[in-house]
Amino acid sequence: MIANVLALVGWLLLCFAAAAVGAFASAEAPTFYGQLVQPAWAPPAWLFGPAWTILFCAMATAAWLVSGQRRVRPTRAALGLFVVQLVANGLWSWLFFAWQLGAASFVEILVLWGLILATLVAFWRVRPLAGALLLPYLGWVTFAAALNFALWRANPTLLG
Repeated sequence: MIANVLALVGWLLLCFAAAAVGAFASAEAPTFYGQLVQPAWAPPAWLFGPAWTILFCAMATAAWLVSGQRRVRPTRAALGLFVVQLVANGLWSWLFFAWQLGAASFVEILVLWGLILATLVAFWRVRPLAGALLLPYLGWVTFAAALNFALWRANPTLLG
């Protein structure tokens, strides 16, 4: 029981470490985001923090569910994909907010989307509930990719 709780805590810590890497790069995000010409469907800046908090909790729970399975090979591969997509997740914030690279951040978010999809499928094969927990994350990143593209195209001087 204690090992199970510690495993969940470990996955939460890993996910929120990735979130912290992105948050560090996004320290000036509200100001920068507010300067951008936005599409009418862009959410307010305050929505991103709560949305990502919920998503990171769901991601950690999904990884925890997979890590508790006995099938070593598919579990290890699925968790490896999970860690890789966490790295890609953190990188996006640096590309978009810190370095203000619109094209690079858009390409990277497409790679992130593919990694999330691969992780979702791998998790689903090990434990369907774990895969299902990643569906909102995939949906949010789909939306974020469209927003990234729209912002990049509408702000060539700020996101050159």
